[in-house]
This record gives sequence, C-alpha cells and structure tokens, in this order.
Amino acid sequence: MAIAPEEKELLNEDSYAVANTAVSEETDATPDDNAANELLWQEDTASSMDKEEHATEQQTRNAQGINYPVAGWLILLHVGALAAPFCFSWEAMVVCLVFYWFNGSIGVCLGYHRLLTHGAFKVHKVTRWVLAFFGGLSGEGQAIDWVANHRKHHAHSDHDGDPHTPHDGGLWAHAFWLAWSFRGEEYEKHVNRWAPDLTKDPGMRWVGYMFLPSQLLSGVILMGVGYWMDGWMMATSMLVWGLFLRLVMVLHVTWLVNSWSHMWGYRNYETNDGSRNNWLVALLAFGEGWHNNHHAYPRMACQGHKWWEFDTTYVAIRLMKWVGLAWDVVDYKQVSNKRK
Repeated sequence: MAIAPEEKELLNEDSYAVANTAVSEETDATPDDNAANELLWQEDTASSMDKEEHATEQQTRNAQGINYPVAGWLILLHVGALAAPFCFSWEAMVVCLVFYWFNGSIGVCLGYHRLLTHGAFKVHKVTRWVLAFFGGLSGEGQAIDWVANHRKHHAHSDHDGDPHTPHDGGLWAHAFWLAWSFRGEEYEKHVNRWAPDLTKDPGMRWVGYMFLPSQLLSGVILMGVGYWMDGWMMATSMLVWGLFLRLVMVLHVTWLVNSWSHMWGYRNYETNDGSRNNWLVALLAFGEGWHNNHHAYPRMACQGHKWWEFDTTYVAIRLMKWVGLAWDVVDYKQVSNKRK
C-alpha cells in the first residue's frame, strides 16, 4: 500500500506542522467527506509513483556499489554475537532481553516507525528526539535514514522502487539491501525526498550524528558495570550479550517484518502488495508482524485489528497517552470514526 493521504503531508514543505494538526482537527462531516473517508487510508499512489522509477530499487542500489561502512558495521555485530555462548551469564542475559524490548519496541516500533514515519500520535519535540535516540541504540541507523527508507517502502510496496521487496529475493529483503545504500549526493536526495520533516530538524540531525558515539558509549558503560559486578569475565559477558547479541536480535526481528511478513501469513485486507499478518513475527516484533493490517491502514497506532492480534507496542502508546506524554493517538481507521 501507499502512504495515506494525510501521511503524504509529511513530505510537503511545512510538513510536520501540517501533519501534526491534520488528524486532530474535527469538522462536520458532509456526504463528500464521508465518501473520502472510505478511501482515506487505502488511497493507492504506488502506480503513479512507480512511473518515476526506471529501474528496480535493487538495480539502483547495486549501481551505487557496496556501502562498506554499513556492511562493516553489520558484520562486526554478527562476529561479536558469535562469542555469546562462550561468555554466558544470567545477569547479562537479563540485560540483553530488557534492552531488546526497550530498543526494539520503544525505540524502533514506537519511535522510528509509528511516531516518526507515520505520525500515529503526537508528542513534544524533546520526546521525539529522545525516542529517536532510543531507536538509534537499536543499531539500525539514524532515524532520518530509517524513516526515509520506510516511507519509500510504503509508497512502492512490492513494486519497483521498494527498497526491500521479496520480489528481489528473500535475502535481499531481509538484510542485503542495507549493504547497498545511498551515499553522498544520492543520499541527500533520498532523505530530502522522503523525510524532509526530519532533515529540517537540527535536533534530529544531531541525534543522527550521535548514532555511532552512542553505541561506543553504551558498550563502555556495559563493560564498566560488568567489571564492577564481577571483574573482566562479567565485563565481557555484559558487552557481548548486552550490546552485540542484543543488537543482532533487534536487527533480525525488524528484518523479519520486511521479509517474512511479505511472504508468509494471512490477510485481513486486500492490498496491492504482498503484506501478510504473521503471528510469529508479531510476537517477536512487539506487534509489528500484523503487517497486512498496517499496510491497509498505515497511520493507525494499533496494528492488531482482530481480538487475538495482540500489539504490545500499542499498549506502550496507550500508557504514554495515559500519563500525558502522547496525545491525538490515531486509534481509528477513518476520520469519521474518530472517538469524541
């Protein structure tokens, strides 16, 4: 599915200000408004946008060549994670699982995805920066890159121009696409086209620059805590389990949404892509695996649409709303269904 009409305002000149007020404004519905509401979330722009593409995204990225810093980062994490069986400790495993949830659900699913990419709810600007920082601790790159890639995915889902469609191969959709990413002038064109609201935010730029330093700092802190607890063996265990293995877990679970949830599962909605609801991915990815629901109604904060489709990230959003950290949560499919 494509980006929903209101969501496309994120790509306009004064995008964020407009998008952050659009869903909160309530007007008296007319028959024309009601008719428009029927298509609000499922308007398809993929076919018109596809005309801009003269090559598949895979061909375009291959022409850029391998992005060695990105490829090196991913290889380093996986090599480090291989040491996990040799330095196990219960304390480090607990740290790994806690931060797996925190960076995966709060940082990526809630922050990068539902807030920054789709505007499913509103928060204060400082909260946006903090959530973007938490998302960066997942190891998935800075928020600007992530959001630009994901918005483009929605605009071209399983069509030419999709950064990670399984039509280009399951391994490409899962991980390989990241190693052939844009650089230099092409990178600036990409992020300015798909994430202008974030590129114009100096705070978000700064958070992005802190991506690598924050990984190094977190590693030092984990080692320091481990050494304080029980010397160098615990320091090593904390580093390997709390950083390397945890990052690899979050990465692969996120990547399963791009690959498995476009290959296997069931569909509640007829969309013009291959999105599927996959219960295993939903369990591992904190509700993100209800992917067909999400592609049908991209701005909805809740991605579980049946009673059994539990969405833990949405629970966190509701808690944020309850304590006043979030508001104007898009918990409806159509503006006409918005709760008073």
